[in-house]
Amino acid sequence: MADVLSVINPATEQIIKDIPVNDPAAVSEKVANARAAQPKWAARPIEERIDVLKRFKHLLIEQADTLAARLTAETGKPITQAKNEILGTPARIDFFIDNVARLMMTDTVYKEPTDSEEIQLEEIISYEALGVVANISAWNYPYFVGSNVFVPALLTGNSVLYKPSEIATMTGLAITDLLHQAGVPSDVFSPVVGAGPTGAALLEEDIDGVFFTGSYRTGQKIAIAAAPKLIKVQLELGGKDPAYVCADADVATAAAGLADGAFYNNGQSCCAVERIYVHTDVYESFLEAFLAAVKAFTLGTPDNPDTYLGPLSRQPQLAVLTQQVDDALSEGATVHRGAQPLPNSGFYFPPTVLTGVTHEMSVMREESFGPVIGVQRVSGDDEAITLMNDTDYGLTAAVYSSNRQHAMEILLQVNSGSAYWNCCDRVSPRLPWTGRRHSGIGSTLSELGIRAFLQPRGWHLRR
Repeated sequence: MADVLSVINPATEQIIKDIPVNDPAAVSEKVANARAAQPKWAARPIEERIDVLKRFKHLLIEQADTLAARLTAETGKPITQAKNEILGTPARIDFFIDNVARLMMTDTVYKEPTDSEEIQLEEIISYEALGVVANISAWNYPYFVGSNVFVPALLTGNSVLYKPSEIATMTGLAITDLLHQAGVPSDVFSPVVGAGPTGAALLEEDIDGVFFTGSYRTGQKIAIAAAPKLIKVQLELGGKDPAYVCADADVATAAAGLADGAFYNNGQSCCAVERIYVHTDVYESFLEAFLAAVKAFTLGTPDNPDTYLGPLSRQPQLAVLTQQVDDALSEGATVHRGAQPLPNSGFYFPPTVLTGVTHEMSVMREESFGPVIGVQRVSGDDEAITLMNDTDYGLTAAVYSSNRQHAMEILLQVNSGSAYWNCCDRVSPRLPWTGRRHSGIGSTLSELGIRAFLQPRGWHLRR
């Protein structure tokens, strides 16, 4: 295991900072301390835990500019998008705060009827914290995906071992500092710093649950490692998210929405649109509007407020995207924009649109996680549904149509955790964020995302 983790600025390829890595002994100590601290945290009144997370929310807002600059420096996320993420997080925190007490209340589900006023038998469900949970988080939206886990985990009385992605370690440590300033005890929320080996060491420890956001391959390894423990495992994994533009769609609305859905955050979102199918009747008009929308995106340095597309966060992804584009072109696809990494310094790949694509090409089957999109002409709804389901993933699916019922009938035939009508790439704290097949197991957000950190106890009480 390396002694230090080097944080690299993806726009300049310069090392920003070297951060010491936690070795297995340090990880063990953190887990032991979290185990010892958790009962006292869980015993605190729910109102106190809520007040602590409210203070954390206010600190996020107060320090948004500084936090955004740090996020931009280490991930390359455009500064405007970085600040949008930070300022969008409080709404999610509010949802958890507003609902956690109700969802932790004891629920009386049965009272045996009698002739007298005395109850002979009562059945009750109570809810208790899991205990010590590992939160192995992601770099692409560290505030969103992190808070989806650690906020409800802390509110429900768990202690958290938080391993930020090695790509966003400085942000992870900033989040840690704010939580501690807000009043979360240091042993209740403890950062675990490092890359894959550090995460593997954490999984070997005595934990009660692991909540991971990342790739399918890593998620599979985590599930295998956790299986012998029989602990709670929740995996928020990738996607190859499809969108279908029907013959009756508003083409201008669809083109603008899908361009943003495909290229926001450089396409580095699990719910980014990665495949577009367009009914032949509107294909030409859609493509013209779509290319115009993509052309308007500003590619530049991420610290410029006008930049829409910055560098990729990870250098290896340049080779993945290049391979997908080369494979598509060799099989007869046409490229309309982009196609190759930019020759200057930084991990830059221009927005790339491919047409004439088929499912024989990797760009339509394998996760791109970057600014590359294939647009395929289809003859009608049946072909679109077949192609949308032709994937190992099942995270989101979108349909653009002027008819809500028509769109819903199509979406009901597509295997996905989230369904969009006339929108895409959208997340709501009120709805479960959940994947099917290789897109993961379990749910964050919504009431399910709070109950995920609780274990029920059934009470049989006879007088």
